[in-house]
Amino acid sequence: MAEVAPGRLLAVIPARGGSKRLPRKNVLPLAGRPLIQWSIDAALASGVFDAVLVSTDDEEIAAAARAAGALVPWLRPADLASDTATSAAVLQHALEWYECERGPAEAVVLLQPTSPFRRAGSIREAVAAYHVQNAVAPRAAVVSVSPAAQHPAWCFRLGEGATMEPFQGWDALQRRSQDLPPAYALNGSIYVLPAPLVRGGGALLQPGTRAFVMADLHESLDIDTAEDWAQAQAQATHWERG
Repeated sequence: MAEVAPGRLLAVIPARGGSKRLPRKNVLPLAGRPLIQWSIDAALASGVFDAVLVSTDDEEIAAAARAAGALVPWLRPADLASDTATSAAVLQHALEWYECERGPAEAVVLLQPTSPFRRAGSIREAVAAYHVQNAVAPRAAVVSVSPAAQHPAWCFRLGEGATMEPFQGWDALQRRSQDLPPAYALNGSIYVLPAPLVRGGGALLQPGTRAFVMADLHESLDIDTAEDWAQAQAQATHWERG
């Protein structure tokens, strides 16, 4: 495939219609906008994408996405809209269409619609981090993380008879919290993925993946439950999109 000049990026926002824990969440109104529009608006405002594509199997979501300015060239095939369909397969399908229509891409940026408070500036910063590290470690992804709510040293698996077994061993458990190395958790907000990785359909997280730290926990809110939705509604009224 031909070489691609830096900056030719495809944003993909995957949005199934069959969400179970929070039905129809992708089109629920949040501060006057369908949930999916928040991610579309941020992607467009970032100014870094050749196209912002929504992959969905749902006509209502497709209509809302088009009204917000996203590209929705088709409805996702049924086999990619099941509970077992992987994000890697969905992205591979979207990239294949895009490259057939518009030519090769450098990278795909996955933006989950359940992260409405991700700022356009954070998208730009994550893409900039990708370009910087790509000069050193080509084809390495950049993925957003947030400070972990609970350090893994203080997390346990349960053994026989509900005995507590610390994930990092008993020695780590004896250390003061301020002496533990910082821990980070995936927040699902931004994935900057080299196109070759997406074309191959491989796992999105691989050895060598670089972190993009989002310190603002409000920005990294991921909506999955009714409780998350209530928190988002409270936050949306005073959120700044910059």
